[in-house]
Amino acid sequence: MDSFADFIAAASSFVWGPFLLIPLLLGTGLYLTIRLKGLQFRKLGPALRLGLLQRKEASSGGEGDISHYQALTTALAATVGVGNIAGVATAIGIGGPGALFWMWVTGLLGMASKYSEAFLGSKFRVVDEKGEQRGGPQEYLKRGIRGPLGKVLAVAFAIFAALAAFGIGNMTQTNTIAQSLDDTFGVPPLATGIVIVLFVGVVLLGGIKRIGAVTASFVPMMIVFYIVAGLLVLGANVTAIPEALALVFTDAFTGTAATGGFVGSTVALALQYGVARGLFSNESGLGSAAIVAAAAKTHHPVRQGLVSMTQTFIDTIVVVSFTGLVIITSGAWTSGEEGAAMTSTAMASGPLAQFGSAVVAIAVVFFALSTVIGWAYYGERCATSLFGIKVSLPYRAIFTLVCLVGAVWELDLVWGVADVLNGLMALPNLVGLLLLSGLIVRETKAYLAKDPDLTDPPAALEDFAPAR
Repeated sequence: MDSFADFIAAASSFVWGPFLLIPLLLGTGLYLTIRLKGLQFRKLGPALRLGLLQRKEASSGGEGDISHYQALTTALAATVGVGNIAGVATAIGIGGPGALFWMWVTGLLGMASKYSEAFLGSKFRVVDEKGEQRGGPQEYLKRGIRGPLGKVLAVAFAIFAALAAFGIGNMTQTNTIAQSLDDTFGVPPLATGIVIVLFVGVVLLGGIKRIGAVTASFVPMMIVFYIVAGLLVLGANVTAIPEALALVFTDAFTGTAATGGFVGSTVALALQYGVARGLFSNESGLGSAAIVAAAAKTHHPVRQGLVSMTQTFIDTIVVVSFTGLVIITSGAWTSGEEGAAMTSTAMASGPLAQFGSAVVAIAVVFFALSTVIGWAYYGERCATSLFGIKVSLPYRAIFTLVCLVGAVWELDLVWGVADVLNGLMALPNLVGLLLLSGLIVRETKAYLAKDPDLTDPPAALEDFAPAR
């Protein structure tokens, strides 16, 4: 077992090291940003309006199973999770405040990657035996890249994603919930696990329509709750914000000296952990959000791609920033605490002195449960692409029961395996995005020339849908 743990640690270091995934992630995001002429900056406003304010009009009459807004909240449910609480703290605790800068870079460049994969997910989706939409890298890699290469990439992604869902989207999340509730409120992990199984089971039995309905009401509430708590702490530490921002930018390029309980870090550590935890948080380039984007009712893949792109902005530029700035301004990053405990220490400063741990525990429950629901759908869609619709119900059942395992077991090794599978998922998807970039750019340019502000009514787009 020790040998296997050493192997996983070595594999994680290589996959997330400076010679494989980090340059490929950042390079792909930068390449797509350049080719799309900064689409994520030019069209962020219209995309937010379309996804958040024009929810009914945007999806009215379009093909798909759920609305633009439900697809966005389901993707947010899967990404706004433990990574936004414990992951940010881990990145800053090892890489210093400069890690937050690299998380921002990963998010901003990742918006182009997220747009591209959601565009492809919507464009190349298929209807399965139950009449539901199925799409994502497991479909667009196979159908968009001709020949054996596309098929190999598609199968590789589907296998890694179906397995990764049990790690990143299940056991690591439920274990964090159980530990947090046990430490804060004394709730036995077994009791937590049983409640999680019942909740997840009821939601998953309803399929994507119930998942979309639950996340549409659940996700906005949890994000607002967390941001309000963060604002209270930042308000108490408002004078420390300029210095915190200066640390973020300077330490990203100079490293961080040892101070308090912080042992110091290099630029390489800030970069590595900032990018790794940034991807763990927003999943840009991972390909996962394209799976739910394919289920959205939309009149054109460009529209769905732009709406999906806002998920990375909300996750990283908004939620991650609140966590990072709360940790830095409160001084918790030098406390010697790790992970969620560091975030709890930060939240316990200022007006939340007596409630910081409770606030983080409640946020962990919200964030992690939503991630479990989103990733159950991701894993199931990939499993059905490999083995057919007959595995849908068994996959949901096994996924639900594994939630109990995650709640009661010690999972140090599972975190390592989840990191490796995360990286292996990203590799075929990133290769596919690069190979299909010409198609993405051409169809994006053509659509935006007709509807630059995303204001055309559905009727005006009836004859403009691209061929699939």
